[in-house]
Amino acid sequence: MTLVVGLVGLSHAGFTWPHAATIALFGGGAIVAFVAEAIVINRGLLHHHIDPKLVGVPVYVLFGWTGVVYVAFRVALLWTDGWLAVGTGAVLATGYDALVDHRGVIAGAWTYTDDLPGPRFRGVPWWNYAGWFVISSVTAALALPFL
Repeated sequence: MTLVVGLVGLSHAGFTWPHAATIALFGGGAIVAFVAEAIVINRGLLHHHIDPKLVGVPVYVLFGWTGVVYVAFRVALLWTDGWLAVGTGAVLATGYDALVDHRGVIAGAWTYTDDLPGPRFRGVPWWNYAGWFVISSVTAALALPFL
């Protein structure tokens, strides 16, 4: 499903956005998502159980992150623009993650292996949501100069 969201989002952006904005969000966002996920995996905080992987990062993550951020950012752009839309989109994307991330844990798709102190929501550590907010903000901001 995540792959579908990413591909549909990419197709929609390709038809409705300037090409530079599409490349910035989906290309730059994939790089941002990959680097962030690789760092978390390398530090032993998270382990994915889905193949194929590149340096421990499942390939679907590259489409999943960008697809969710794209949809959230486009919804935010219906209400506002500029940096407020970036922040609003990041809140929406993080809210989406709060609703679905625990399902991946339950299904055995990934495991949080950390022992960092702090609260968890449905078995998902706080830093995951903080990361979603930051990475979603950065990813949406990549497209902003081209819109």
